[in-house]
Amino acid sequence: METTFCQSCGMPLQTKQELGTNSDESKNEEYCVYCFKEGAFTKDITMEEMIRNCAQYVEEFNKDSEVKYTKEQAIEEMKQFFPTLKRWKKLI
Repeated sequence: METTFCQSCGMPLQTKQELGTNSDESKNEEYCVYCFKEGAFTKDITMEEMIRNCAQYVEEFNKDSEVKYTKEQAIEEMKQFFPTLKRWKKLI
């Protein structure tokens, strides 16, 4: 199965519990529960703010990953990756 990623924060979407919800409470296949609830984004945030927010979780990410990032490396990777995500594409 191909891994899909939240189109806002880049989190891998691996279980139904991680999926956000639409306004009719159905699961949203594009966004995670942290970014999208009841058909709307949970935070009015810029891409740069999202990157800083996600950078807080680098140590947690490193626990489950073969690649270990410093916070600075993770930020640089996110600066490359986030513009490819649906929420941020329109901004570039």
